[in-house]
Amino acid sequence: MGSAFSSCCGKKEAPQKVGCKGINKRSTYLGFVGGGSEKNSAWRLFTYKELQTATNGFCDEYKLGEGGFGSVYWGKTTDGLQIAVKKLKAMSSKAEMEFAVEVEILGRARHKNLLGLRGYCVGAEQRLIVYDYMPNLSLLSHLHGQFAEDTRLDWKKRMNIIIGSAEGLVYLHHEADPRIIHRDIKASNVLLDSDFNPLVADFGFAKLIPDGVSHMTTRVKGTLGYLAPEYAMWGKVSESCDVYSFGILLIELVSGRKPIERLQGGVKRTITEWAEPLMASTSRLTEIVDPRLHGDFDVQQLRRVLHAAARAVQSEPDRRPTMNQVLDVIRGSAPAADPVKNAGRMKAGCRGPLDEEEAEGSTMSGSVVRLKSVNYGKELMDMDDDEEDEAEGEETMTSKGEDDFESRSMYGVFGAMEVQRMRDGYGRYGLGNSSRRTALRG
Repeated sequence: MGSAFSSCCGKKEAPQKVGCKGINKRSTYLGFVGGGSEKNSAWRLFTYKELQTATNGFCDEYKLGEGGFGSVYWGKTTDGLQIAVKKLKAMSSKAEMEFAVEVEILGRARHKNLLGLRGYCVGAEQRLIVYDYMPNLSLLSHLHGQFAEDTRLDWKKRMNIIIGSAEGLVYLHHEADPRIIHRDIKASNVLLDSDFNPLVADFGFAKLIPDGVSHMTTRVKGTLGYLAPEYAMWGKVSESCDVYSFGILLIELVSGRKPIERLQGGVKRTITEWAEPLMASTSRLTEIVDPRLHGDFDVQQLRRVLHAAARAVQSEPDRRPTMNQVLDVIRGSAPAADPVKNAGRMKAGCRGPLDEEEAEGSTMSGSVVRLKSVNYGKELMDMDDDEEDEAEGEETMTSKGEDDFESRSMYGVFGAMEVQRMRDGYGRYGLGNSSRRTALRG
């Protein structure tokens, strides 16, 4: 392991602490960002030569794909570790900031359901981030991508992904110090390891929230379809925005549908608009389930997940539960997990779970949790007209001004990828037939 005072070019300089506001462009050192000492931190500094060797000179044969930020390459270190290396192609101020933010957050956050930072490299003209490679790619690839028809995600795997992702967000919101808001929770940012365990990824848009701060107003960054309304329209961001996005992800995981779908005639419909009438009646709840599961699912788990989702996507942030509460509902470890007994509280828009006495006293038998869909409005929905979105299924937006939105493709850690023909040693780890064209996202 190299010295913490060594840059990716092997040059030693005095350390400079780097926060989330950017980095000194003339410095070859990105300050220590890990929580704790270097000795017990899992990440390290890589030299450019190391990463060049691991990726066979960043050759096209090892390229996983590329996006607006640059390219991502598969690699293998000298000790046999498979890695994914994100190499930025432009040293713009925006790229510098997102690089600094992502390294800062990943260096601080350590949890089994967060994508691990293996290290980074900073040189005069290079910015590279090294991640663990995820052989089963992203959740998006299994719901809407190249593995969608293979039905690798049975109900048990989906529940494992739901609970694991929720645990990762609980860590960010309630256990990390300072608290962390992800701001871009979506299917392409949930990666899957060899056992289909989920890892929340891509912290380029994340925000550190100091103690005592309930919310912030900031530029809007995220993916249309997952954005909380108060964030999409006014830039107000809090942990509740992640809760909303996670609620959308829950419905997406259960149904196998995209957050925004195009209907005949070019009409666009959000997943909540589609699900709202189905969740209005107990007799129609099972119609929400992905038909690719062929009816093989647990009805009680389904009710708990949909109950949590309906609470999470409330239009008013104060009416949404915390991620701790969402996780309790999904696990069935809280009185609020009973969709029938707690339906009255949902109608009232209460944020917290029922206590035992309230739960036992409720007699609303036959009621279900009501979901009220949120309409982004024509201006925001029109941003979803990009032809690439037609093929890829999502659109990321960044606000430039109060009423001026810039729409761009930005698919997280691994970008919007088409995997090229890979050598056999790589194909054995999750891509199957190496001749298959792959749309991989992070």
